[in-house]
Amino acid sequence: MSLKCGIVGLPNVGKSTLFNALSDAGAESANFPFCTIDPNIGLVLVPDARLTKLAGFADSKSVVPTTIEFVDIAGLVKGAAEGKGKGNAFLSHIREVDLIIHVVRCFEDTDIIHVEGGIDPERDITIIEDELILKDLESVEKRVETQKKKYKIGDKAFKAQLAVAERLCEHLENGKSARTFEVTEDEKVAYNDLMLLSGKQVLYACNVGEDDLESGNEFVETVKKVAAVHDDETVMFCAKIEAEIAELDPEEKEMFLEELGLTSAGLDRLINSAYKELGLITYFTVGPKETRAWTIKAGTKAPQAAGVIHTDFERGFIRAETIAYKDDEEYGNEKAAKMRQEGKEYVVNDGDVMLFRFNV
Repeated sequence: MSLKCGIVGLPNVGKSTLFNALSDAGAESANFPFCTIDPNIGLVLVPDARLTKLAGFADSKSVVPTTIEFVDIAGLVKGAAEGKGKGNAFLSHIREVDLIIHVVRCFEDTDIIHVEGGIDPERDITIIEDELILKDLESVEKRVETQKKKYKIGDKAFKAQLAVAERLCEHLENGKSARTFEVTEDEKVAYNDLMLLSGKQVLYACNVGEDDLESGNEFVETVKKVAAVHDDETVMFCAKIEAEIAELDPEEKEMFLEELGLTSAGLDRLINSAYKELGLITYFTVGPKETRAWTIKAGTKAPQAAGVIHTDFERGFIRAETIAYKDDEEYGNEKAAKMRQEGKEYVVNDGDVMLFRFNV
């Protein structure tokens, strides 16, 4: 499966600088609002030290990491849902992402314009959330009108959908996000079909100054309090430093991080947090030809994990030959590690090395 993340936030909070560092795609970055007009898209390799080690054990000819697609969405402002600052077009780009990465400015700098006149993370977060709610309300109201017409002409299949949409309208009108809207098991299909912006999971990325990168500051603490309401993850990064790190080779990067007293780059932490927020894990296939990482949901059983590689693997699944990564690492090579035979009910663990047996 491919993970897709949308980077959002007010103008001038560091979104495009973060995107550049993530994807090295050269998204334009400047000190004025609406620098980004069309969304920039970058495919980013997911860093995983286990992949390199496994490839070394198997003497693989190629190494294929899993990837995340990042979409850099232009800065939103108050009134975006009504079209202010080209907001309507920007908001539409969020619908298809799996996770919203909300970049929040948590540093003071008089040389960088803030569209609201000063640093206030809670206010900034509320502005973005309100715009997502208003956009959702607009689309749900349209859906209600459409369903009412179809229901009137005798299409009873829309009755349940209409009931959900009408209840949701009232919820959104009260300024509540779709994330706090409760649906029954029977209503989930109708609800999911609405592709609500304010219903998406959020990861907060706090852009701090270099001096606050290790310990944070009061602005970061404010973001953490907001994030805690929905059990969301928060990550600190310094856009300026990440841009510098992105230009270094692995050895220079390690030395640079040591000088800063950091064990990992903010972007690596951001990617790992994105996986955690969405409940994703990685398993590996290893051989002399290729060592590859595969992304699945935590709790996925072996046949469905095999289906990520090819639907024939799931359809004709017989068994999985599995090695836990810790075993592979402990014994130093795949052959000496503890291989297990697992059936259809086996739940794949993060780091499992898998070989699938199947009938064609």
